[in-house]
Amino acid sequence: MPSSRTLPRSTVRPGPAIRPLDGGSRSADRLPRLLGWASIGLGLPLILRPAAASRALGTGEEPKQLATTAAVGVRELLAAAGLLARPRPAWLWARVAGDGMDLLLLGNALKNHDRRGLGRTIAATAGVLAITAVDLYAATSRSSEETTMELTASTTIGKPAQEVYDFWRQFDRLPRFMAHLEEVRLTGEGRSHWRASAPFGKDVEWDAETTEDVPGERISWRSIEGAKVPNEGTVRFRNAPGDRGTEVHVTLRYEIPGGKLGQAVARYYGEDPHQQLDDDLRRLKQVLETGEVVRSDGAPGGKQARGEFPQRPAQPLDAKEIAELTQEVSA
Repeated sequence: MPSSRTLPRSTVRPGPAIRPLDGGSRSADRLPRLLGWASIGLGLPLILRPAAASRALGTGEEPKQLATTAAVGVRELLAAAGLLARPRPAWLWARVAGDGMDLLLLGNALKNHDRRGLGRTIAATAGVLAITAVDLYAATSRSSEETTMELTASTTIGKPAQEVYDFWRQFDRLPRFMAHLEEVRLTGEGRSHWRASAPFGKDVEWDAETTEDVPGERISWRSIEGAKVPNEGTVRFRNAPGDRGTEVHVTLRYEIPGGKLGQAVARYYGEDPHQQLDDDLRRLKQVLETGEVVRSDGAPGGKQARGEFPQRPAQPLDAKEIAELTQEVSA
């Protein structure tokens, strides 16, 4: 029986969201750009008229305080340039850091206040707190959308390419070997509805469309606009060397809910996507070559299997396990 093999796994990399999948791009994200224009509105008065700005804030007009006010204005304009030219989460986090500095300055001003213009300083502090909340929301939400996962794997199946293609082409069969899929329902010409399990016992659903279909060679699909987890994939079928069957090459790309933090937590609970894809291809091979997934009588399937027997990538033994193994060998 031809053995399965897995191509080198790709890594999670920060980058733009999956633009073709959601019908838009980062440039259509209005909030960072609005914050960029807000930075211009805040920064220019601080630079052009620092004394008037300091009076309005009630923070005093000493040379040191005026220099600090102008420096804050320069920082705001730099943030505006970054957000308007390339609205990346790093610039949003820069605004959050700047907000923290402003709150420290205002807190110090309140501590040492001479009571003249105290109400204006308190109002300014409240305003910065509100801006900080908006900036923090924008930074955290855009950062969670920023991580895109790409997976690539392959296996060799001892069946003709057309037969393997025909099996995969019926999307409603995919849950037979893809453990995270609960259901794939065909909804029309080139359209389907998918329901999959997510970490922590949750489900996620989306609609997808077939973007390329070359009989016996290749199938590509992607989620349509509005999917909570934008994704796309391609599977290629090639004749294996030496008439050994069919090489199946799968490429998946999708946005990770929760970004890198969500990925790390999911891995901790045994939901590593690399391992899932490897296991899915192993089960596909079993289904096509033997007619069923090989499983012992006592082994559960579906969500129960994932809960009771979570699979993770191989990891080195820790110190405790090494000590126990040494004791067993010496005994």
